[in-house]
Amino acid sequence: MEIHTNIPLKNFTTMKLGGNARFMTEVRTPEEVVEAYRNAKAQSLPVFVLGGGSNVIAKDEGFNGLIIRMRIPGFSVIADDLNSTTVQIGAGEEWDSVVKRTVDMRLSGIEAMSAIPGTAGAAPVQNVGAYGQEIADTLVSLVAYDTQADSFVTLLNENCEFSYRQSIFRDSQIGRYIIVSITLKLSKNLPQPPFYDALQAYFDQHDVHIFTQETIRNAVIDIRSSKLPDPKLLPNSGSFFKNAIVEDWQLAELKNANPDMPTYDMGDGRFKVPSGWLIEQAGLKGQVLHGIRVNDKNAVVLINESATGYHDLAEARNEIINTVRDKFKIQIEQEPLEV
Repeated sequence: MEIHTNIPLKNFTTMKLGGNARFMTEVRTPEEVVEAYRNAKAQSLPVFVLGGGSNVIAKDEGFNGLIIRMRIPGFSVIADDLNSTTVQIGAGEEWDSVVKRTVDMRLSGIEAMSAIPGTAGAAPVQNVGAYGQEIADTLVSLVAYDTQADSFVTLLNENCEFSYRQSIFRDSQIGRYIIVSITLKLSKNLPQPPFYDALQAYFDQHDVHIFTQETIRNAVIDIRSSKLPDPKLLPNSGSFFKNAIVEDWQLAELKNANPDMPTYDMGDGRFKVPSGWLIEQAGLKGQVLHGIRVNDKNAVVLINESATGYHDLAEARNEIINTVRDKFKIQIEQEPLEV
């Protein structure tokens, strides 16, 4: 295992900002995870696990510890029956490659999460989701290194405490577990309507009436490519803000003042409001704030146009949050983690 020193984090995150990591290493086996963590602990160094860097923002001061870049490979069928196939996936696998492979196998469950950047191991951390699907719908279990117990553990779906863009891995147990593999149970049945509104609108527009896993994947890729900038060309971290969640008692007042406000019923008296719509209605779509451009196709995406550091991004973020709060009395939240 090679340990590299003084590594610019901006080269490993898609927003292309941030200072240097004191140490960085790549791990390709679960055993290397343990070795790297124990070595860091022996030197009293903090540890941060980095996947594709698409959902992480690096601060200007960098990271005075060890960055573990997750690269554990693997994709294997571990169970198969008439209706479903269960696959185990290494945490370092590229997520979209995993989705494509399952679609090629004609399996349903994650096809609507096509073209999401990042690694498979990062998917449970924020309960990745798109167009009506989320990882919580198919995840059976995961294997992780428990840094407190210094051993590998298997966590079942219910142990992860999934909710909208949330799990124990970025909440109550942040930093405790290093995910090394995930296990998904996928259906052999064809996707069935009703579909997410944006997806159904695409099908209507393109006169699509036969739905397969590949149909869904291709539609999602087409939609995303038309709305979301490629981070390889324009530095960004995808959806920078989580969609807002409001209670039913707030909804009536909001709808009265904004009859065209889109909302999605999440059950239990809670409704999702697209943060992109809120930002656009606040007049910020297409604006450049502190070198950060609010994407003119999807205002929930922030593009690093000329920012010189994390401080610029933070100023732009706070200005957007405050403007939306002043107009709608809704507090939107940043989605990417910070290191």
